[in-house]
Amino acid sequence: MAKYETTIIGQFDEVVSHLENDISNSGMSMKLVDESNYTIGDTSIAVRVYDKYFMRNGNRASLSLTVVGNNSNIFISAIGAGGGQGIIFNFSLGAEDDMVAIVQKSIVQIE
Repeated sequence: MAKYETTIIGQFDEVVSHLENDISNSGMSMKLVDESNYTIGDTSIAVRVYDKYFMRNGNRASLSLTVVGNNSNIFISAIGAGGGQGIIFNFSLGAEDDMVAIVQKSIVQIE
Protein backbone atom coordinates (compact mmCIF):
# COMPACT_ATOMS: atom_id res chain seq x y z
CA MET A 1 0.00 0.00 0.00
CA ALA A 2 1.16 3.53 -0.76
CA LYS A 3 -0.40 6.74 0.48
CA TYR A 4 -0.04 10.45 -0.27
CA GLU A 5 -1.97 13.21 1.47
CA THR A 6 -1.69 16.96 1.22
CA THR A 7 -3.61 20.19 1.55
CA ILE A 8 -3.59 22.96 -1.03
CA ILE A 9 -5.38 26.22 -1.80
CA GLY A 10 -7.47 26.28 -4.96
CA GLN A 11 -10.84 25.91 -6.61
CA PHE A 12 -12.40 22.52 -5.84
CA ASP A 13 -13.87 21.82 -9.30
CA GLU A 14 -10.66 22.83 -11.08
CA VAL A 15 -8.51 20.64 -8.82
CA VAL A 16 -10.78 17.60 -9.27
CA SER A 17 -10.87 18.10 -13.04
CA HIS A 18 -7.08 18.49 -13.24
CA LEU A 19 -6.53 15.31 -11.21
CA GLU A 20 -9.07 13.34 -13.26
CA ASN A 21 -7.36 14.37 -16.51
CA ASP A 22 -3.86 13.55 -15.31
CA ILE A 23 -4.88 10.19 -13.86
CA SER A 24 -6.95 9.15 -16.89
CA ASN A 25 -4.19 10.16 -19.30
CA SER A 26 -1.46 8.33 -17.36
CA GLY A 27 -1.84 5.08 -19.29
CA MET A 28 -4.07 3.11 -21.62
CA SER A 29 -4.99 0.58 -18.97
CA MET A 30 -6.00 3.19 -16.35
CA LYS A 31 -9.77 2.98 -15.91
CA LEU A 32 -12.20 4.89 -13.71
CA VAL A 33 -14.08 2.20 -11.79
CA ASP A 34 -16.59 4.45 -10.03
CA GLU A 35 -17.06 7.88 -8.53
CA SER A 36 -19.05 9.62 -5.83
CA ASN A 37 -19.74 13.31 -5.28
CA TYR A 38 -21.31 14.98 -2.28
CA THR A 39 -21.80 18.57 -1.13
CA ILE A 40 -23.02 19.78 2.25
CA GLY A 41 -22.96 23.48 2.93
CA ASP A 42 -19.57 24.88 1.88
CA THR A 43 -17.92 21.45 1.83
CA SER A 44 -17.60 19.32 -1.32
CA ILE A 45 -16.31 15.77 -1.47
CA ALA A 46 -15.23 13.82 -4.55
CA VAL A 47 -14.21 10.17 -4.38
CA ARG A 48 -12.72 8.36 -7.40
CA VAL A 49 -11.57 4.75 -7.65
CA TYR A 50 -9.25 3.80 -10.51
CA ASP A 51 -7.92 0.46 -11.65
CA LYS A 52 -4.83 -0.22 -13.76
CA TYR A 53 -3.27 -3.33 -15.25
CA PHE A 54 0.52 -3.62 -14.93
CA MET A 55 2.08 -5.84 -17.59
CA ARG A 56 5.47 -5.99 -15.83
CA ASN A 57 4.07 -8.08 -13.00
CA GLY A 58 0.79 -9.27 -14.54
CA ASN A 59 -1.55 -7.86 -11.93
CA ARG A 60 -3.89 -4.98 -11.23
CA ALA A 61 -3.62 -2.16 -8.76
CA SER A 62 -6.19 0.35 -7.56
CA LEU A 63 -6.03 4.03 -6.75
CA SER A 64 -8.54 5.57 -4.36
CA LEU A 65 -8.66 9.34 -4.60
CA THR A 66 -10.55 11.53 -2.13
CA VAL A 67 -10.74 15.31 -2.54
CA VAL A 68 -12.42 17.43 0.14
CA GLY A 69 -12.91 21.14 -0.41
CA ASN A 70 -14.12 23.79 1.98
CA ASN A 71 -14.07 27.24 0.41
CA SER A 72 -10.54 27.38 -1.09
CA ASN A 73 -9.02 24.85 1.34
CA ILE A 74 -8.60 21.47 -0.33
CA PHE A 75 -7.50 18.17 1.21
CA ILE A 76 -6.33 15.40 -1.14
CA SER A 77 -5.80 11.76 -0.22
CA ALA A 78 -4.49 9.16 -2.70
CA ILE A 79 -4.16 5.52 -1.66
CA GLY A 80 -2.73 2.86 -3.96
CA ALA A 81 -3.34 -0.81 -3.21
CA GLY A 82 -3.44 -4.28 -4.69
CA GLY A 83 -0.21 -4.26 -6.69
CA GLY A 84 1.39 -7.18 -4.89
CA GLN A 85 1.87 -10.83 -5.72
CA GLY A 86 1.53 -13.87 -3.55
CA ILE A 87 -0.89 -15.12 -0.96
CA ILE A 88 1.22 -15.06 2.19
CA PHE A 89 3.91 -12.56 1.28
CA ASN A 90 2.42 -9.55 -0.47
CA PHE A 91 5.51 -8.83 -2.57
CA SER A 92 5.05 -5.60 -4.50
CA LEU A 93 6.96 -4.39 -7.54
CA GLY A 94 5.92 -0.79 -6.88
CA ALA A 95 2.60 -0.58 -8.74
CA GLU A 96 0.90 1.19 -5.82
CA ASP A 97 3.74 3.71 -5.58
CA ASP A 98 3.49 4.39 -9.33
CA MET A 99 -0.22 5.15 -9.07
CA VAL A 100 0.17 7.47 -6.08
CA ALA A 101 3.07 9.24 -7.85
CA ILE A 102 0.66 10.26 -10.63
CA VAL A 103 -1.35 12.24 -8.07
CA GLN A 104 1.78 13.75 -6.51
CA LYS A 105 3.04 14.96 -9.90
CA SER A 106 -0.37 16.36 -10.77
CA ILE A 107 -0.54 18.35 -7.52
CA VAL A 108 2.94 19.83 -8.13
CA GLN A 109 1.61 21.20 -11.44
CA ILE A 110 -1.32 22.87 -9.68
CA GLU A 111 0.66 24.54 -6.88
